[in-house]
Amino acid sequence: EEEDDDEEDISVQTVSELLAARLSIPLSELPPSSTRVLATYLSQCYAKTYDELRTTTDDDNEQRDFLQELQRQVVSYAASAFLVPDLFEHQAANGPSQLATALVLVDDSRILFGKPNFYQALCLELQQQEDSTAFLQNVATQFFTWFSTCDTLLSNTTQDYSFTPSQLLSGVLAFVSNKKTATLLSQMDLFLLPPAQSPQASTMVAPTSNSSTTLLDNTTNNNTANNNNMSQQQRWMRRMMQMATQQQRTYTKRSGPALEKHTFLGQILRLGVPPEDPTINESFRGRILTRSELTKSTTFLRQRYTDYVGKIRSLIQSLVTSGETSRNQVFVWIADALDVNSGATALRPDRMKCSHTNPTLLTLNAVLLALCDPFSRSPEKAKRIDPNFIRCTQAHRGVFSATTSSSTEGITRLGENPVEELSLQSYQPTNAFIPQAYFYAGRALALGIIPAAASHMVLLRQASHTAWTVRQRNGDLSTDPQFNAIVAHQYASEVTLLNPDFLSDVLRFYEMSAGFLNSLSIGVLSTMPEHFVDDICDFFTFIARMAPKEMSTISSYGNVFNLVVKFLSPDYAKVVRNYNLRAKLGDVLYDVFLPPEETDRDSEVPYSVCCDPIYGRPYLISSVEAQQTLAPSLLLLYGEVEHTGFYDKMKHRAHIISLLQYLWASPEHRSAFRRITTDKDNFIKFANGIMNETNALIASIMEKLPEIRRVQVLMASPAQWASMTDEQRETTSSRHEENEYEVKRALPLCNKTLQMLGFLNTDDEIRKLFLQPEMCPRLVNMLMHVLTKLVGSKGLELKVDSPESYNFRPKEMLRDLCAIFATFASAPEFQMECAKSGYYNQDLMNKSIKTCQRLMLLKSPEMEELAALPERVEVAAKANTLDEELTADAPDEFLDPLMVTFMIDPVVLPTSDTIVDRSTITQHLLNDPHDPFNRMDLTIDMVKPASELKEKMDKWLADKRASVAAKKK
Repeated sequence: EEEDDDEEDISVQTVSELLAARLSIPLSELPPSSTRVLATYLSQCYAKTYDELRTTTDDDNEQRDFLQELQRQVVSYAASAFLVPDLFEHQAANGPSQLATALVLVDDSRILFGKPNFYQALCLELQQQEDSTAFLQNVATQFFTWFSTCDTLLSNTTQDYSFTPSQLLSGVLAFVSNKKTATLLSQMDLFLLPPAQSPQASTMVAPTSNSSTTLLDNTTNNNTANNNNMSQQQRWMRRMMQMATQQQRTYTKRSGPALEKHTFLGQILRLGVPPEDPTINESFRGRILTRSELTKSTTFLRQRYTDYVGKIRSLIQSLVTSGETSRNQVFVWIADALDVNSGATALRPDRMKCSHTNPTLLTLNAVLLALCDPFSRSPEKAKRIDPNFIRCTQAHRGVFSATTSSSTEGITRLGENPVEELSLQSYQPTNAFIPQAYFYAGRALALGIIPAAASHMVLLRQASHTAWTVRQRNGDLSTDPQFNAIVAHQYASEVTLLNPDFLSDVLRFYEMSAGFLNSLSIGVLSTMPEHFVDDICDFFTFIARMAPKEMSTISSYGNVFNLVVKFLSPDYAKVVRNYNLRAKLGDVLYDVFLPPEETDRDSEVPYSVCCDPIYGRPYLISSVEAQQTLAPSLLLLYGEVEHTGFYDKMKHRAHIISLLQYLWASPEHRSAFRRITTDKDNFIKFANGIMNETNALIASIMEKLPEIRRVQVLMASPAQWASMTDEQRETTSSRHEENEYEVKRALPLCNKTLQMLGFLNTDDEIRKLFLQPEMCPRLVNMLMHVLTKLVGSKGLELKVDSPESYNFRPKEMLRDLCAIFATFASAPEFQMECAKSGYYNQDLMNKSIKTCQRLMLLKSPEMEELAALPERVEVAAKANTLDEELTADAPDEFLDPLMVTFMIDPVVLPTSDTIVDRSTITQHLLNDPHDPFNRMDLTIDMVKPASELKEKMDKWLADKRASVAAKKK
């Protein structure tokens, strides 16, 4: 500005005239160095007067009065110019944009400098004017418009100025720093979606073209002359983007896309680092990156995203603390976001209905975790979570109802019975904010990070499969377009998904949540959403595999451990009814709480995670509740996982056996194992399941290994492999991959099952149960079946290449098998059943004994017992022959109708009035709960002793023995 030489002419009286004159100058006549934006010029004037005021002495009242008047006049002229732009038509045009720009460029405008600053003083002045609401709303709309021109966090605005989303968000933070302005924003139409039942909610919207799609189209068009590999990669990326965004599909005004595009907070949350966007994943695309290159790209994007999310958290915090109205509006928006995205848990969410998981829903997760942070870190504050929130529809706004406005499938509760509704008047929490934040956060995580983690594991499997396919055709992974596109998508996803700060927040929340659930009675617990427990399991197994080192950021996981042990216990079996969920609880124990050296994979979970910080020992050993209930709970779980699916049950059971083996070695758990034997019926069911499992696994493995060997030999011969057609090679490779997959899943469980049979039967009481008449024949047949497959004449067919990659360890398998034989070798019952078994082969047994001796597989006492078994079986066989000769001409009524053998303990089946041997029907009912003669329901406790027949049989047998004895004399 040109300054008047006579500064004394500038007085309180002339300030107004000077400002009016300055603001009336046409922009074209202003000196080049002058500030040309009215809002910025006035805010700079205000800041300069503040600087002057700070250096003005207390006794210089005239100077102080002048500066304060100048501040008042500056604010007054700004308000007048914005509300009546015609007053200064040259400089006051587009006032909302000017103010928004000044709020964004705070370092230049100095609009937030001073106490009170220019913006706060301006808001106070504007709020005293009746027609100021529209102006402030237009400022908010300007921000909304700018955000809408960006596609990702790396975008710049395409209107008026080139601002980054982070700069815009800083401007919004400045905008809502005034509480009344924040409240005004929350009441605008663009803040919320239309109510669920309103006519506007079902109005259809046609999406506008998206700049990311346009960019991809342009890239594709501009590279049509490129090589075929590049165009293939672009086509694959285009397909990925279309699957994720489905840009051309219409959506309703109350939907996930509408949330992102038509609400103020949605526009902000959608701007992250979406992995399918080419501007994001280009940092990871084109070639295989070195570790330093990958770290550099990830760190850059993650830092940008972390800073942006930090500002979003501050924005939500400002809105929540600006008053009851804005706080309520924020929670209504969150409830709407949860409602319209109820379908986000699907493997492939409908993008016409749901928002993007990454970044929108993951960013919402981060925001809600920030709201929960104070009570997630304080057990005392967490006690204020009121479980009755879940029963009050008015309180949770329908988020936890049996059905939602966007889905007919509502929230499944842990209990079977319907939840009794609670009125808003009856729901009186000590703190309304904490339960709202907790339950909304729990629901948001179920829609955000949990499905995102599941999708990421699918992506990793896809990358692995693609790599295998490329190698099979002798391709180069570094140049394969599809493989590189998948890996780029993976790395881009991990920027957000595996952000250490985010993972730490989720871990802290779930540890707190587990503590809350632990504190509830069974009745109250049954009203809780089932996915709250399910999500804890899913997240902990995910992070244990994908980011285990981040788990060390939390000092204790005692609440999670106690929750798992409690929910697995028999007392809570009716609360956690879902077999898949119960299986996941076992997986958490294995993945997180079993010491790393005890697992079957190279676990990187820090040892401190599985340890109780108070005792310095693993929770599995130090927990009193675990000592009392965990062993029987795991045996029960072993049978329950039968319902989880063929392949899943193998993984679950392998984990359960590893846990049982670890507990067995602990003296603290031995008494619990002994208590198991008191429940004979349940234990026999468990033991029967083990033997069924082993027979099925061995049959599958022994069928697949020779086929794997055949294909390995075929592939190793270039001439033979080349002689096949492409279709034949593809079919053979596909079947080979399936066989490898099945064997790799089955063998670990088979190995562990044999190990479990071994260590369990070192206990005398457990061994007695396996020697029961209904169990011992099955045990012998199973052991001999495995031995025949392993050592028999076709054993050479099992010698595959790289057996370790399949977990095929024949020496260890033979060792474990022979150890079981040695354990039972001294039992007469076992010797007799070996003699009776059609599978028993003395030459095979002798061969096995010699192999064990040569390879020194067993310790001396065990080896001696095993070596003595063939002779003992031979003695038993002679005794059995005499018994068979004795009963060879027994009347038919003495013979079991199913086995055609002389009955030892005849019983009557009340459902068909048929008499069978007790061991026969007991064995049958272990696998089929029906009468074998008429298929009616039958249980073992329903059968009755056939006393009269038993007396008749005993008398006949006594007479027969007397007759034989007399003949010998």
